[in-house]
Amino acid sequence: MRASGVLRRLVRRTAGGPPAVQVGRRARGAGYDERFVRAVLELAVRTGEAMLSLGASAGDASTAVHRVARSFGVACEVDLTFTAILVNHDPGPDGSPVTVLRVVETRTADYGRLTEVISLAQDVTAAPGVDTDEAPDARAARLEAAHDRLDAIVAHPHPYRRGLVTVLLSVMAAGVAVLLGGGAWVAALAGATTAVIDRVLRRLGRWGIPPFFLQAAGAAVATAVAVALLVLVPLLPVELATLPPSLVVASGIVVLLAGLSLVGAAEDAINGFPVTAVGRVFEVLVLTLGIVVGIGAVLDVAQRLGVTLDVVEVPTDVLPLGVRAAAAAVVSATWALASYAPVRAAAVAAGAGGLALVVQAALGTVGAGPAVAGAGAALVVGLGGELFGGRLRVPPVVTSVCGIVPLLPGLAIYRGLFDLVEAGGAGQGGPVLLGAAMVALGLAAGVSLGGLLGRPLRTGARRLARPAQRTGVPLGRYRRPWAVAARDEVPDAGTADDRL
Repeated sequence: MRASGVLRRLVRRTAGGPPAVQVGRRARGAGYDERFVRAVLELAVRTGEAMLSLGASAGDASTAVHRVARSFGVACEVDLTFTAILVNHDPGPDGSPVTVLRVVETRTADYGRLTEVISLAQDVTAAPGVDTDEAPDARAARLEAAHDRLDAIVAHPHPYRRGLVTVLLSVMAAGVAVLLGGGAWVAALAGATTAVIDRVLRRLGRWGIPPFFLQAAGAAVATAVAVALLVLVPLLPVELATLPPSLVVASGIVVLLAGLSLVGAAEDAINGFPVTAVGRVFEVLVLTLGIVVGIGAVLDVAQRLGVTLDVVEVPTDVLPLGVRAAAAAVVSATWALASYAPVRAAAVAAGAGGLALVVQAALGTVGAGPAVAGAGAALVVGLGGELFGGRLRVPPVVTSVCGIVPLLPGLAIYRGLFDLVEAGGAGQGGPVLLGAAMVALGLAAGVSLGGLLGRPLRTGARRLARPAQRTGVPLGRYRRPWAVAARDEVPDAGTADDRL
């Protein structure tokens, strides 16, 4: 008898529990009116569409759609791609499915409105709602209020005029020039060139020119200024070492690269959104090729016209580390402001940019290569953004994207293309461009990994800091963030419901 009891206890301890991911579940309706369900799904899919359009990753948008719908007691399935969001609610055999489709027509970096949309999603999902048997009238009023608030957010005007954005981008380019080792004259010329680029791209954008040609035009303007320097500086009482053309081009390239969704592409690939990741990666590749075409075309024309091409090597570590960190902070802050982020978010981005530069320099002093040093710095930025984003009320995506901007390999791209044009494809341009691509991939992967590592740490710290008596659960047990009363449901595979 004693042996049989020990055996039974051993079997109970080794037996597995229910599956972590449930598949093939039967559809169960919430018993709501079809019009109410449609309104809930519309709010959820509008939230996801706004987040995707304003710069969020597919994982964040999918999580927000699921949680907004669940906060009103409506279970749904979400099919999210690079250009569309399809949400469906199946009430079972007693009703007809309700499906809502929204197309993501535009994608831009607008961190001000993105912050407000994420705040709205957090407020909606934080409401007691289903857990407290909310009255139907109160639930309908809460839904209508959320719709009205979202209407106000998407129609909210930009906090800064477009002319101020041009000034901010000019300051950003000047900061990049200082970061690369340039002096005051280089910074001023880089800022003026970037202002011209921004105005040219704005005018071409009004004419409906595709983004590929916009990137090519911007890179061509920056390279044309560099070629003009090569021609004019020998005629002036100034040396090329004082006004190195490569830094002017590199500053413009960094500004053009900052608008690409490198981080979003990496996050989508890691978080299980392959279709969206492929779309983002292809878009980044095409826009980067636009920069390559613009630079290569101008350099090739200059060479055919007999302009002597030359790259003046400028060491990037001539300035003290504190000055370079301050320049990196200026670059991150101005890019955040140029993307319409609030001042608080810009201040956090400035800290992230300065910290990233310091970490990259520290890793470089111990022998790490450019790609590894950049990836390590980006990991610290992603981890910090995820851990402290909630306390600082700044979405992690803003901190991550803006924090790695000073590390973008603009100078390496220009040097690689310069070598290719100068040597007719037989020089070292290919390896240099490959190294620049590795740095960019390292930045995207590092910041994504930092966010993945920081998420469980942030969740665990929040649960430990929250008294169990306030959660309504017995001591030692904590309700899962995605738990919904009156229905045993687990989140879909591939989503991270504690991201918001």
